[in-house]
Amino acid sequence: MKSEIVTPNGEFGGVSAGVFVQRLSATRRGARLARLLAAQQLRDWGVAATDAVDAVELVVAELASNAVRHGRVPGRDFELRLEPARDHVRIEVSDARAERAPRPAGCPDEGGYGLLLVEALATAWGVRSRCVGKTVWATVPLP
Repeated sequence: MKSEIVTPNGEFGGVSAGVFVQRLSATRRGARLARLLAAQQLRDWGVAATDAVDAVELVVAELASNAVRHGRVPGRDFELRLEPARDHVRIEVSDARAERAPRPAGCPDEGGYGLLLVEALATAWGVRSRCVGKTVWATVPLP
């Protein structure tokens, strides 16, 4: 696992903030760790525990879980990126499988509720191609 990279990005909530980037193993454990790291990073940025923090955690958990379940390529990690702004956090999860673009299930009888949850909690979300794979992003508002 590659160590985190935090780059200067001005101030956020009165605290000097940066962009948080972490590569994680494409396993269930890696997805769980992504959620825990996101929660810790929000605390480090001085964001108080609120429903918005819970929303960020849920969105990270869903996008990381999807990266592990649908975007996994053996031997490749996925990447979590959090970028704070004045009134929201941009979440990006990148994996190595470009051909498996996420879509909310029309009739989610056997799963597929996760992206509906992302749609409900985020002000916007989408998919962007990369040289290798794709990035699924979402913006979650903060108080």
